[in-house]
Amino acid sequence: MIAPSNCIAGTLAPYTPATGAPWDKRRVTHLYRRLGFGAGFAEVNAALAQAPGALVDTLLNTAAALPTSPEPEWAYWDISRYANQEMAIEHIFQWRRRWVLEMLTNGVREKLALFWHNHFVTRLDSYFCPSWMYQYHKLLQQYALGNFRDFVYEIGKSPAMLVFLNGVQNTRFNPNENYARELYELFTLGRDNGYTQQDIVQTARALTGWNGITQQTLCGEIAFVPAFFDPGQKTIFGRTGNWGYDDVHRLLFEERGELVAQHICRKLYRAFVSPQVDEAIVAELADIFLTHDFELLPVLRVLFKSEHFFDDVHIGVLVKSPLETMLTLLREGNFQIPWGDTELDGLLYLSSELGQDLFNPIDVAGWQGDRTWVNSNTLTGRWQALRFILFTLFQNHPEQLRALAADLSNNSNDAEYITEVLVNHFFPNGMQLPEDYDRATMAFKAEIPNHYFEDGSWSLAWETAPVQTALLLDHLVRRPEFQLM
Repeated sequence: MIAPSNCIAGTLAPYTPATGAPWDKRRVTHLYRRLGFGAGFAEVNAALAQAPGALVDTLLNTAAALPTSPEPEWAYWDISRYANQEMAIEHIFQWRRRWVLEMLTNGVREKLALFWHNHFVTRLDSYFCPSWMYQYHKLLQQYALGNFRDFVYEIGKSPAMLVFLNGVQNTRFNPNENYARELYELFTLGRDNGYTQQDIVQTARALTGWNGITQQTLCGEIAFVPAFFDPGQKTIFGRTGNWGYDDVHRLLFEERGELVAQHICRKLYRAFVSPQVDEAIVAELADIFLTHDFELLPVLRVLFKSEHFFDDVHIGVLVKSPLETMLTLLREGNFQIPWGDTELDGLLYLSSELGQDLFNPIDVAGWQGDRTWVNSNTLTGRWQALRFILFTLFQNHPEQLRALAADLSNNSNDAEYITEVLVNHFFPNGMQLPEDYDRATMAFKAEIPNHYFEDGSWSLAWETAPVQTALLLDHLVRRPEFQLM
């Protein structure tokens, strides 16, 4: 059991291992869970040999250098290339599978892309074009660790966003304020923070003209149409001119840059550190963001290297999303499954049933995350989903379960110790009471008579070891501690 710290969390100074805050498996796993989807036994052990700051640099630099996913043949197809709807549906499923597979392999970049997917929300149900979905996802990957100002500029012109938030309906003759409102309220400034209704009205006028779409060009390029642009004078943030799309973004970051930096850093903090925001830390991160001209990578470096991030009070305080719950089990268990379409579709289906339908957040504000993921219905659904994964592993890859127990315990034949290391591997802060470990040990021992454990004749070489490990994991994934990261 890990006792939580009662001290005030640290600063943004680099974390330095100390007696009360050692660089151990617990902190390494904390980093991998927050900045990815967990890590296996060997990966954690390898990380322990690196200095914390060097490890963070390696993870972030590797993620930043990754190319975007290979472009599919249909990346820019318009509707005329599709013989039927089933063909489009298959391409959509193809790309959704691709993203889940990349989450399993490129954890850091895709974890950040998933965060931005829930920030710059679009809904596939609203536009239903494989090419637009791909182009939107490409932007999430391209700018996940890039320049936020450029990210905002590009995402507003993406077909997925233009259709979802009615940009294609925003003309000089009939302005539509939907995107202008969300640009400020959700994407950059935060609700009622530094803008007025008149700013929204005038911004909508400045964003007119992106209307070049017809039924014949559906799923193709959406062009700017000068005839639909409002050429009149607009006043935005107190400045007047014949503003257009480029001007809106320039004015936003010139006139409200500090508010943008604070809003984005606060959102990063809630998603990657704690739902209880430390405003002093957010203010420092915002200053770094501004100093580096809205580059995300310097902010991420400071945050994930900090003593504040690694403080005990921040370990195990966030609730995993459905995808995080399943992918973390798979990655931390080092379970190597041949990922075909059926298996990937299964993960996507389970995640959707639990409320996280990839490319379809619930609304423009996105999934609210953390504790909203868990209620009486979704909690039992999580147990069933994880039980299904464990059953599939036992049926098809039982030796991987044995290997997990053997690797973590150094092939021990002590059932209590094996249970303890498995608990501490999957739970951020272990269990609270000795009786909890006792019950977990009973689950691991299953129906094997106790004398085999007492006289030392039982070992992980027994044919029962894979099912014992599966039974223990089934017990653990139904514990509240497993839902946390």
